[in-house]
Amino acid sequence: MKNIILVFSFLFVGMTVQSQEVKKDKNAKVSMEVDGVCGMCKKRIEAAALKTSGVKFAIWDVKSHQLNLILDENKTDVSKVQKSILAVGHDIVLSKDKKLIAAEENYNTVSPCCKYRDEKVVLEHEGGMKKH
Repeated sequence: MKNIILVFSFLFVGMTVQSQEVKKDKNAKVSMEVDGVCGMCKKRIEAAALKTSGVKFAIWDVKSHQLNLILDENKTDVSKVQKSILAVGHDIVLSKDKKLIAAEENYNTVSPCCKYRDEKVVLEHEGGMKKH
């Protein structure tokens, strides 16, 4: 009898611990600001996001710099997507004062027309208007 009670106690504790796990969303919606200036940047950023396992949808807007994602949190997280984007040479804006900066060697792989860190290139893409 003691053995049966002991077995049920372990099963109950195991089920209680399992139910306390954080529930992950299979269709989590995430957005972030990613630096870029043109359609080539758009293709590169979206492709990098979509190559990250678990990302189901990715669209980046040239004007607002917003990358909108749908991802399966069971397969990936935001930091993995950010690493993929940084690896293709694009910076990520976390807040007004904080950015994740792509390594210089990765930034240097983008096309000369995509050099979003160069104010002259930004001005050319915006028809002489300064970047906001």
